Amino acid sequence: MANELKYGDQIHLQNGYNGWQGGYLDTNGHSAETGGKYAVSTNDSPTRAKGTGTWEILSASGKAAGQPVVSGDLVYLRNLYGGDGGYLDTNNHATADQKTAGAKFDVSTSQTRDRATGTGRWRIFAQTSTPADQNVRLGDTVHLWNTYGDNGGFLETNNHSSASGAKYDICTNAYFNRSSNVADWKIHKAQA
Repeated sequence: MANELKYGDQIHLQNGYNGWQGGYLDTNGHSAETGGKYAVSTNDSPTRAKGTGTWEILSASGKAAGQPVVSGDLVYLRNLYGGDGGYLDTNNHATADQKTAGAKFDVSTSQTRDRATGTGRWRIFAQTSTPADQNVRLGDTVHLWNTYGDNGGFLETNNHSSASGAKYDICTNAYFNRSSNVADWKIHKAQA
């Protein structure tokens, strides 16, 4: 099928909060965390600045570029800001306010694939796809679960971001969708 997500594809990830109004996963500003590269939040546009909202999907288990992504696969997400915006990564704890809603870890990018064991690895789970052959496709809604400590939590939007021009802050949560589809992410093909 032409719309299967393949390793090496460049994508935008749209958050499902409030009827898909959660914004697009975006790097914005430098990370204050040790080993961090850029802070991560959402933005109304997938192209706030060149590459900030574009992510390359890579296999974390040795699958070759061009192979289809299967629901349940272990992946890395590499940001393309400046040609290399770093790898999506859990780094430090969520804020006290976020923790009252089940949050676990803050999210930023890191220069390395795994800043610490599992921090940059995400299991991708599609809600469903057509046909139901286990492959993930463009337009599918997915959850991204971090493997840090064997239970890094689900990628979600949580509270407003303080970054300039940003929409919502990003963290991980113990609950796969604690409220209003905050952990739903729709996959869109990035424009060349």
